[in-house]
Amino acid sequence: MSLPHCPKCNSEYTYQDSDLLICPECSYEWKDGEQVTADDSVTIKDAVGNILADGDSVTVIKDLKIKGSSAVVKVGTKVKSIRLLVDSNDGHDIDCKIDGIGPMKLKSEFVKKA
Repeated sequence: MSLPHCPKCNSEYTYQDSDLLICPECSYEWKDGEQVTADDSVTIKDAVGNILADGDSVTVIKDLKIKGSSAVVKVGTKVKSIRLLVDSNDGHDIDCKIDGIGPMKLKSEFVKKA
């Protein structure tokens, strides 16, 4: 039995769970035979499950070491006016500018909506 490729990312590694087909690469779920429209967008959620959008403010929930530097983004740091990165390959899905540090990318699993 051959399962269809993912309609979002065209991955061949889909699997079936009950009546849903699931893509392990982009986490998209759909029912077999379901029509998928092009305007379905990827939703990015914070650490507690709130949906994030461009322009939101978030708070860092864990100390984050900055690669290549001795600086640290401390817990509770508020980041304003985030921009979401949908096509990021490195797992970082938030683009932002942090006061005192500068521009950087964050992973949504380490922030919560403010």
